[in-house]
Amino acid sequence: MMGHTHAMTGAIAWLGLAPPLAALPLVNESTRFVETGIMATALSPAEFIAGAIICAGAAMLPDLDHPSATIAQTFGPVTWALAKVVAFLSGGHRGATHSLVFAVALGFGAHWLANAYSIGRDIMVVLLIGLALRAIGVGIPGNKLGSAMINVGLTAGLFAVFLSLEVGYAWLGLAVAVGCLIHVVGDCMTERGCPVLWPLSVRWVLPWKIGIKTGKKFEQKILAPVLSVAIIGLLFWRLGPV
Repeated sequence: MMGHTHAMTGAIAWLGLAPPLAALPLVNESTRFVETGIMATALSPAEFIAGAIICAGAAMLPDLDHPSATIAQTFGPVTWALAKVVAFLSGGHRGATHSLVFAVALGFGAHWLANAYSIGRDIMVVLLIGLALRAIGVGIPGNKLGSAMINVGLTAGLFAVFLSLEVGYAWLGLAVAVGCLIHVVGDCMTERGCPVLWPLSVRWVLPWKIGIKTGKKFEQKILAPVLSVAIIGLLFWRLGPV
């Protein structure tokens, strides 16, 4: 699947799953007292939206095993070098990063960062915001440097907004794991499939005999608009009209 499809499905997954996930013990740091004095575990609107953006970015992480992909150019040489390292360690595109092991490992790693090292957490949050923006097409077509600079500016702006709204990140690990998992599910619907149970090499293709062909008419003309409508619908359902 293409980058924007992965990012949108990541956002949709978070918008649909965040409320029940917020009640898990893993995100107890997000608990707060409401006016009645009763403790609640609901995410604030800012955390809800921040989670959708971050989950969209996390849905791009498995493709950091592909240095030639557009997503590897998000922050110019920085993400390109990161993609080269990931590609080498994972055995190439659609290798280890497209598996349950990768999703779970990154989820626990992000959760650990969120609780242990604020600097590491902030670096990850910035990276994921940038990946999400790049995936949805923020930038200048044909201008890698210009696109990277625009992405850096917008990413910094969003991160500053999250800081001003005092967004908590106890849910960061869940958002990262969900994003990675939804990427794997999406790629399992394409004709190439994924090694879901890596290190086993068997590739899973679901649920059709002939999977979706990446970048073809169905994905661009039908799937993308449907996903866009789904995101808007979920935002109104969860948050109501502004």
